[in-house]
Amino acid sequence: MNEQYRRHGLPQPTPRLSPEEVVEHQLESLRRNDEPYLDSGIETTYAFASATRRRASGSLERFTRAARSDVYRPLVDHERAATTPAEVSGDTARQEVVVVTPDGEEVRYEFRLSRQRGGERDGCWLTDDVVPME
Repeated sequence: MNEQYRRHGLPQPTPRLSPEEVVEHQLESLRRNDEPYLDSGIETTYAFASATRRRASGSLERFTRAARSDVYRPLVDHERAATTPAEVSGDTARQEVVVVTPDGEEVRYEFRLSRQRGGERDGCWLTDDVVPME
């Protein structure tokens, strides 16, 4: 996390957040992606990415490019989102999300999360993957 992120007090993982709250933080941040600064929503999503996801995605810059790809672009600057209740099983959770783009298209995703064990983010729910759904 960069100093600008901290200075603006943007959301950070904490063990007090439920899987639903983690997804909600990411969706709200992506909806207002450029507030308070350019791509801060994508950076928030990266802040809530698990170590597994970060290893697969690489740097924030690479993660940002992926977030702007055709697959994930509907999440960035979406108009609104609806979620199902999270399905939690032990240290894993799944939650379905439907986002509505500015042109009215509905796009479905499944957020897959896990509760972290050990390290500085011990006990935090973080996103392992966001999978497009048909």
